[in-house]
Amino acid sequence: MSDVARSAGVSYATADRVVNDRGGVADKSVRRVRSAIEQLGYVRNVAAANLSQGRTYRFAFIIPEGSNSFFARVRTVLGESRVRLIPEQIEVQIEGVAAFDAEALAARLRRLAAESLDGVALVGIDDSHVNAEIEALQQQGIAVLTLISDVIGEQRNGYVGVDNIVVGRTAGRLLALAHRGRPGRILPVIGSLSARDHAERLQGMTQTIAAASPDLSLAPLIEGRDRHALVDEKLRAALAADPAITAIYSAGAGNAGLIRVLEDLPPDMPRPTVILHELVAHSRHALEADLIDIVIDQRPEDEIELALGYLRQLADRRPVPAPERIVPVIYVKDNLPPANGVLSEKGEMP
Repeated sequence: MSDVARSAGVSYATADRVVNDRGGVADKSVRRVRSAIEQLGYVRNVAAANLSQGRTYRFAFIIPEGSNSFFARVRTVLGESRVRLIPEQIEVQIEGVAAFDAEALAARLRRLAAESLDGVALVGIDDSHVNAEIEALQQQGIAVLTLISDVIGEQRNGYVGVDNIVVGRTAGRLLALAHRGRPGRILPVIGSLSARDHAERLQGMTQTIAAASPDLSLAPLIEGRDRHALVDEKLRAALAADPAITAIYSAGAGNAGLIRVLEDLPPDMPRPTVILHELVAHSRHALEADLIDIVIDQRPEDEIELALGYLRQLADRRPVPAPERIVPVIYVKDNLPPANGVLSEKGEMP
């Protein structure tokens, strides 16, 4: 920094203000300092700057509330990260909003805009009001990431999660393999079409089925709002009304209700092939009991770690590439990991 100041012909304090983007410097001096930075190849020492300024990073994560056990797992991972990051002067606050409630999400983003935050990560919903609040945050210099589910448009700084269209195509390929060219009927179950991750998984699965297995048809879609009681009710009605169903693809949550329905199937009724998402206690039990066939897990521990690192780089104003896509894990009965840490449907440890 002393070399930069000397080369630019300004005081150390002036060079420091320009490098750390604190304003209050004449344009002529700013140009001279930036020219000196370029000529000297100066690289800002972010750690030293933060230490000297006593800086604490403040990040907020907005996670849907409710009975969705996957998001309970995400909140647990965030809680563990929050404790671990305190010595690194990183504060993580966990905000909750009702699942699929775009109005509540937009209101929460608006409230967070009044706080001194360095970054926000949210589970995206396709809604114009949500997009407008994301843009407002960025105009205030607050970095915004979408996590697990993206939004339409380029308002956010990046998306952290799996490629949900590819995930849906993977499920479609597995369903096609299960039928091996035989005719069949697939029942899709999602939380809501407003959740982009669910809509994209459905899109990917439909594309692959149409291309690879023209003898497979789709039953009417079930939207269960990620509520296991609602999934239970709608699935029982669908199976009773359509005995031709040979497979179920659940692209959302509420799967404890789905599993209860499978447990109650009459002994003489063939069980459909079942693929669902996220390894939690009830999906693990269902795999072990041969009630379902495959679980596709998006590794939330890795998603949170990647999101925190990316938010920190954005807060430091470092040029960073778009986050890497998370590669999901496909679990069957035979390759399950140890059960420690897997949450129940209500977010409780088994």
